[in-house]
Amino acid sequence: MDLPELGAFLRTRRDRIRTTEVGLPLGPRRRVPGLRREEVAQLAGLSVDYYTELERGSAKSGVQPSAQTLAALARALRLDGDERDHLFRLAERPVPPSAHGPSTHVEPALLGLLDRLSDTPARVITDLHETLVENDLARALLGPSPARRGPAASFVYRWFTDPQARELYPPEDRPRHSRVFVADLRAVAARRGRDREVARMVAELGRRSPEFAELWATHDVAVRRMDRKRIVHPALGVVGLDCYNLLSEDGRQRLLWFTAPPGSPGARQLELLSVLGTQDLSPGETPTETPVPGRSVTR
Repeated sequence: MDLPELGAFLRTRRDRIRTTEVGLPLGPRRRVPGLRREEVAQLAGLSVDYYTELERGSAKSGVQPSAQTLAALARALRLDGDERDHLFRLAERPVPPSAHGPSTHVEPALLGLLDRLSDTPARVITDLHETLVENDLARALLGPSPARRGPAASFVYRWFTDPQARELYPPEDRPRHSRVFVADLRAVAARRGRDREVARMVAELGRRSPEFAELWATHDVAVRRMDRKRIVHPALGVVGLDCYNLLSEDGRQRLLWFTAPPGSPGARQLELLSVLGTQDLSPGETPTETPVPGRSVTR
């Protein structure tokens, strides 16, 4: 592992990022235009001491960044595909495939937009509805995404295989969501072509869910771009919101954000949600705030 080169690369990438690009305040005492080490550590979900050792590039430190750590740094530093691959090679880690997979590199353009959506729930997902990164309000509204790999990382897969996933929506709305999920998945399958990941998911869902098999046989197809949703929240009750989707150029990633017309019940509930944050609202428990600043990455 070329730790000195790795450290130098991280420093130069950090120096070129402006705080406004990642949703951080400029601050009155900032003397350099780039990010501070503690800010990169915060964005990547690392300790400041660990990130500092990475930048120092000393062989004596013994740091061995994992693939997950490198992926988080690539997101925090807005690396493009070539830069991300270079980072992995410097750390002597297998370069993740540029196509779909658990280590999918979040599109910098979508990540930049997400950082600007600080006052509304928003997340970046894959076309199979795997959460890649989300802000605090998204976690507060939808709950934390499970740290899973494989098919279970997909909300569509869990929708048809895990009854608990359906508790997010009122019972009367669930048949419509099932139809929309299947129609969207068929569009994904066509766009990806002979994709093994999609084929395995469709086959598995067909075996495990009669509902999915019946809906898949209809051959309905539609890309989900905008939807009106009613979300069941443990403290706010049923929250009615508009959900918008912005697709990446290749369609494999989407930025989702939730909003409501000014003055509507949904808008007032979103305001209350920003106050409640990610408190533990379990019965009998003392509310505690989850100390996760800005946005979080699902790894």
